[in-house]
Order: sequence, then C-alpha cells, then structure tokens
Amino acid sequence: MNQINVAHPDAPMRDEAVPSRYVLKVGDIDVTVISDGVLAINPATLATNADKAELSAWLRDNFLPPEVIDYPLNVSVVRSGGRTILIDSGLGTEFPGFPRAGQLAMRLDAAGIDPASVTDVVLTHLHMDHIGGLLVEGLRGRLRKDLRVHLAAAEAEFWQAPDFSRTAMPAPVPETLVTTAARFLDVYRSQLRPFETEFEVAPGVRIERTGGHTPGHSIVRLESGGERLTFAGDAVFQCGFDQPGWYNGFEHDPEESARVRTALLKEMAASGEHLMASHLPFPSVCHVATAGNAFRFVPTVWDY
Repeated sequence: MNQINVAHPDAPMRDEAVPSRYVLKVGDIDVTVISDGVLAINPATLATNADKAELSAWLRDNFLPPEVIDYPLNVSVVRSGGRTILIDSGLGTEFPGFPRAGQLAMRLDAAGIDPASVTDVVLTHLHMDHIGGLLVEGLRGRLRKDLRVHLAAAEAEFWQAPDFSRTAMPAPVPETLVTTAARFLDVYRSQLRPFETEFEVAPGVRIERTGGHTPGHSIVRLESGGERLTFAGDAVFQCGFDQPGWYNGFEHDPEESARVRTALLKEMAASGEHLMASHLPFPSVCHVATAGNAFRFVPTVWDY
C-alpha cells in the first residue's frame, strides 16, 4: 500500500497546526482519512461489562486519563471509477457539548476537496457522530442534488422505533440520537439507496452489513491491485484489540458486537490487510496482530 500526503497536488491547502488528513492508495483507489476532531467521553463507556480495576489498568497501560478521554472521530473520502465517496460525515456543529468535533466542512476545504465533487455517501450507521456533518447547512448546501446516500435497509428501519434497552449511554444521548436520526432520514429520504446485505458502490468499494453495534451497522471493504483495506466503522475500538469482549455502551446488541469484532480482528490478522475505524487514533490506519487470545493494534508508519 502506497501512501502520499496531499489530496490534490494542484489544489490550494490551508495551513493547520495539527495535521487533519492523511492520504494513501489501495491499488488504484485513492483514500483520504480526515479527522472530524475528538469527543470527550467517560472511559467507563468503553467497557460497561469490565471490572473497574481491569479498565483502570488498561487506561494506565495506554497512558490515558481515568476520568475523561479524547475519543477520536475519523471519516474518509474514497475515489474509484470516477466516483467520489464520503464514508460517514462526523458530528456536525449542533452539539455544543462536543466543541472539538464537527470539523468536516472546514477540513474538506483544508484538504482541497470540494463537497460538490462527492457523488456518494456511505453511512456505517445512523448515530449522530456519523451523520451530523451532512446536516450542517453550510456543507449541505454545497452537496450535489443527485447525491446518493447508501445505508443498510435494516438501519433505516431500526431508527423508526429504536430500542436502547441494552445500551449504556449517558443522558441525554439516546434522545438526541433519535431526533438526529429522524431529522436525517427526513432530509435525505429521497436520496437514500438502501441495501440488504452488501452493495458495490464503485469499482473495488463494497459496503457490507455486519449488525451488532446497530442492526444495520456496516463496514466498507476496499480492494484493488491485490491490496485491501477495511473501514470498520464502530465495529472496533482501541480497547477492543486487547479486550474484544468488552462492551461499548453505544452498542445496541453487545454480545453480537463482540462476536463481530472478534471475527473481524481475526480476519484482519490472518489476511494482513489494513484496517481503519471511526474511533481509532488518527489516522487510524493499522495492521492487526494476534496476542494470545487477543490482538495488537499496529499503527501504520506515516509516510512523509
């Protein structure tokens, strides 16, 4: 897999004190990873079924604070076969409780990516930190009228009457998730392109429903020229490598989520392909290695 460090060599770039984009190639497919910022969360949300001492030890081992951690939020822009595909859209700007996220519009401009060039959006699921960016007026008005929005049919159906009985989210998150998803489905209903189990969006770009995190949660598989990369959405979190059986408080079916996570990490370790995910440390591109009955997060070395 080859890495490059600009999205468009001829496009004007904005200087940033902290890099917010990373660009690589998967065969003939161009991929730009963009940081939407970070969410400040209670680390207990990462492991609702974990012993408190075990979670504290994991946080110490990873040099993370015990009370509040920065939760990365990544999106991607993929180009293949003449199509430009946005994978998820970040949080948006309507949630003042998370002032350091919702950076997508600014960072698309910083990367020289015109929102009008986006032909397709792929949504891993309809949680607010994955769809909010598309509801920002300044960005929404710059999108194409014929934009296609791909998501699993099961995901759209779930949010008609969502069940939060097995989640462990702090208030008022569930209510906000419901109102944001309802608004999104109303705004983009005519542009939705639901699929059942999988769909090829562009050559070598395939979205595949996994379920677990939400009933329609999906991952995106990229494959070209013998190279492969999987964008795992919320199937994998940082602690999930060491503790794949820990439940994330945002998972609507924790047992199924753990099964999906473990199976995906086993697959990635066996194949050696690259993995990316929404909430892994930016730019999130990594390999997966086995470590006894668990796994290791092996970050890709940045190529300058």
